[in-house]
Amino acid sequence: MKIIEFDSWCKKRLEFEQIDGIDSSLNGLQVGNSKAQVSRIAFAVDACMDSFIRARDEDAQMLFVHHGLFWGSVVPLTNVIGERIRFLMNSNLALYACHLPLDRHAELGNNARIAAALGLQDIEPFGEYRGQKIGFKGTLKKPEQLETLVLRLFGSWREGINALRFGPDDIHSIGVISGGGTGEVAQAIDEDLDLYITGDASHNVYHVSREAGIHVLFAGHYQTEVFGVQAMAESVSKELGLETVFLDIPTGY
Repeated sequence: MKIIEFDSWCKKRLEFEQIDGIDSSLNGLQVGNSKAQVSRIAFAVDACMDSFIRARDEDAQMLFVHHGLFWGSVVPLTNVIGERIRFLMNSNLALYACHLPLDRHAELGNNARIAAALGLQDIEPFGEYRGQKIGFKGTLKKPEQLETLVLRLFGSWREGINALRFGPDDIHSIGVISGGGTGEVAQAIDEDLDLYITGDASHNVYHVSREAGIHVLFAGHYQTEVFGVQAMAESVSKELGLETVFLDIPTGY
């Protein structure tokens, strides 16, 4: 398959047009020849030298990431950025980035996959960002405690997982926005949710969460955003018949 064909499929599959004008990420092919052939794709959360080297060593022709290299402003190709581009070009490794489309997608997105892993019912879009709802909310079939939910998602209280425990012991309603969704805790409070799950922690939401009586789970930016990347690797393998490999490079944040 040519990269340009993958690009066309990906833009349609992840509904890129839905986030036109609201995402600072340069979604799509960031480095590489669109007419080149691709048969094996590596998937990772971040564009960094670790993921580049591992993708090359896995004999991938393309690396698909959630966090790419370009974010809405012109940057000089010097120092770290220059060395990254040089490595990609010398390795003939294409770089493809997909940010908000992979957060908000109702099937393959980070938030949808977390909601599914939690077993949420009556799932609805939640968490408005620049006019688009990019997260999801829902209810549990029966109330559960925070510890049980964390174990279901991550297997343990890993490094980088923290919580503000101000909500009810028995959790029934949950909202999810992966990654840097700390500022949207106000929307979770307005929705009268028992638990809000996001990636990044922030001092700024401590008092308002306490006074509102809501749990806030800071599960780590990386750990909340592997879900969509892994889902995309599975989808590409199944729907396009390409070889895929997931590169797990956790940051602890």
